[in-house]
Amino acid sequence: MSRHIAIVEDEPDIAANYRDAFQRYGFTVSHYEDRSSALAAFRLQIPDLAVIDVGLGNEIEGGFDLCRELRSMAPELPIVFLTARDDELDVISGLRLGADDYLTKDISIAHMMARVNALLRRAELTRKPREESDEVLTRGELEINVDRMTVSWAGKDVSLTVTEFWIVHCLARHPGQVRNRQQLMDAARTVLDNNTVTSHIKRIRKKFQAVSPEFSAIETAYGMGYRWSAR
Repeated sequence: MSRHIAIVEDEPDIAANYRDAFQRYGFTVSHYEDRSSALAAFRLQIPDLAVIDVGLGNEIEGGFDLCRELRSMAPELPIVFLTARDDELDVISGLRLGADDYLTKDISIAHMMARVNALLRRAELTRKPREESDEVLTRGELEINVDRMTVSWAGKDVSLTVTEFWIVHCLARHPGQVRNRQQLMDAARTVLDNNTVTSHIKRIRKKFQAVSPEFSAIETAYGMGYRWSAR
């Protein structure tokens, strides 16, 4: 049975392009033009993944409101913002509301599909019980389950986006060694400018600090990059 993708986008032509792309990759797709119609549909059936624009019709931040509502309905549902709004405050807002990823509409279809498939894979694996064969990386209080794409600190789950997951994994694999921005981008399989890499690191730190306020394992090597503390 094909996975169900819900697209919430108020511009029909743009929605049609993404719908056609998802269908070419074998997904079943539903399209909703506004928050109210999407919410009504989600109350009847939760999709496997939701792709949401920030601005929806007359609601400048309707996508943010929908994300908040949808996250309360389905805590483990993968939610992706796909929008033309690339301001850092919008990115931070979307991720704080519980989105798993925040993509801009200049992203290639192949790149978008890679991110979507990674989220779907993570959602599927997190529903399965942990197995002895899972690849697990442990660094002190940090535990990374690579197969399930989950991260915990001191036994508490840390909810990371796909990009954030691979950045943490890259740093933790080489404790004490500086990873430059290009290495972090390569690990995350994405292209980011320096400011965006910095923003990701800030958000990652905040997510760990929400679990453990004294968290300080990610260190800045000024002018070079970042490292996972070897202490």
